[in-house]
Amino acid sequence: MAQPGRSLYLRVGMLVVVGAALAVGFVLFLTSGSLRGELRMFETYIEESVAGLDVGSPVRFRGVQIGRVTELGLVAVVYGREARGVGDIALRLIVVRFAVDPARYGTAPVEDAVRAGLRVRIASTGVTGLSYLEVDFVDSPRAPLVVPWEPRFTVIPSAPSTITQVTSAAERLMTRLSELDIDALLYNAVGLLTDLRQQVGAQGELGTALREAATAMAALRQAVEGAALDTTLGEIREAARSVGAAGAAAERLIADPQMARAATSIGEAAQDLRTAVARLPAVIASLEVALRTVRSTTGDAQADLGPLLRDLRATASSLRDTAEALRRSPSQSLFGQPPPPPPRDRR
Repeated sequence: MAQPGRSLYLRVGMLVVVGAALAVGFVLFLTSGSLRGELRMFETYIEESVAGLDVGSPVRFRGVQIGRVTELGLVAVVYGREARGVGDIALRLIVVRFAVDPARYGTAPVEDAVRAGLRVRIASTGVTGLSYLEVDFVDSPRAPLVVPWEPRFTVIPSAPSTITQVTSAAERLMTRLSELDIDALLYNAVGLLTDLRQQVGAQGELGTALREAATAMAALRQAVEGAALDTTLGEIREAARSVGAAGAAAERLIADPQMARAATSIGEAAQDLRTAVARLPAVIASLEVALRTVRSTTGDAQADLGPLLRDLRATASSLRDTAEALRRSPSQSLFGQPPPPPPRDRR
């Protein structure tokens, strides 16, 4: 017969062994291979609340888990820095250290990735409120924070979380809204509506313009309805047919052999005209030479005729004197004696 105590001891022992196995498995799950020395430690500094982020929270790169958070703490406590004032950076930063499995993120240099925009930020898993660290590349990242202490591990700079960005934008919007003068805006809106009502009224310029536009539209509608559209369309069709007939006549005229011969004659005349125009410079040069020759001959003739004309002028003068002497005393010219002087009148 089995003793009851031995059965109880067996159950208790099995429970202890299972509990120890579960504890070892839980430790291995939390360390995620740290016992093998395969993890690489990093740290970042966050300027916002880390509520929902605990030790053991996953670290993911674009949704793929690559490690876990190993430590959370204030910079002033972790690095033992004394705050020098309210504005000291040690009072505003939270250091978050996390272990990453190199087999999951590869062997790329983290420093080069940081220069390319690799940042760490807090993200939330749906509506549960549980947070995790998200590692990803961001557009237009801000410059890494310069700290006055020597970091213990490689630092990956942080970026504001989406919730923080939305909250900050909402706060800025509310601040700008609070700075607006709502009463003045409402007063101006009421005044604008009043002016608009007056303009649309019977005495307003806008109302008058609208009524005139309605009158013009009615007159236009009457003109369109009263117009003889059928007659106008018939005239347009007739004009189109006339244009088509004129085009056909032009095509027949162009296809006529006489037009072809006329075009050939015009081309030959143009060629002759082109030849004549090409000869014009030589003809003009010949005319210029002839003009210079005539001008030279005329100059020589004028030089020779000058003395001859003077002699002719002197001869004509002598002949004139001789003719005058013959007219006065022909006897003297014939007999050589001068005529007697005329008698004097004696009184």
